[in-house]
Amino acid sequence: MNQLEQLAAWIEDSGNIVFFGGAGTSTESGIPDFRSAAGLYQTQHNSPYPPEVMLSRSFFMSTPDIFFDFYRSKMIHPEAKPNGAHLLLAELEAQGKLQAVITQNIDGLHQLAGSRRVLELHGSVHRNHCMSCRRYYGLEQVLEQADAVPRCPECGGIIKPDVVLYEEALDHDVLVEAVAAIAAADLLIIGGTSLTVQPAASLITYFQGRHTVLLNGDPTPYDHQADLIITDRIGDVLGRIQELLGR
Repeated sequence: MNQLEQLAAWIEDSGNIVFFGGAGTSTESGIPDFRSAAGLYQTQHNSPYPPEVMLSRSFFMSTPDIFFDFYRSKMIHPEAKPNGAHLLLAELEAQGKLQAVITQNIDGLHQLAGSRRVLELHGSVHRNHCMSCRRYYGLEQVLEQADAVPRCPECGGIIKPDVVLYEEALDHDVLVEAVAAIAAADLLIIGGTSLTVQPAASLITYFQGRHTVLLNGDPTPYDHQADLIITDRIGDVLGRIQELLGR
């Protein structure tokens, strides 16, 4: 039995699957990880700011014009479509096998593919709020004001994306729900993440089920805990798994 057949067999035998994913889940949809995006921005604009600075709360508050120039040009990808990974996960949820997607991504592609229980650790570009009156807006309001800091048409306050910036804490309720989902799972599939960003990466230590599968092109600090490691592109892998499952 090869690696893909083994993974397909475990999926067939599981009734409580949880997927934990990162940026690599969306790269095959044309969305680069934020460090690559920041590097491109730095080159194009001769910018002196590293990615951790440009995506920090203090930078957002002090230099919102540069923040939004970077954010709109490199962090938002409204044209992106789900790939084979997103589509299989949505289908497994519809079949009652997959109980939760836990993602570090902010692109909303899991929901676009049809997933319903998506725990977004770092928020979403599709949710935005006025920092003054707390009114909520979709992505359109940020994109419409293309050359300016987006402001609330009701009160004039700055509209902030509901994404977790550096210097901000993760949502406590989302973390609690993610821990509970992982602890209850019998199969944990980890995909497209280096497992180096904390506290998100430490969530997988709550897994007590039967099998851990790691789908990532590069080694991670948790490789020794995996029962199966597949280094091929995650979209291709889960697309082929879908064919093996006959779904």
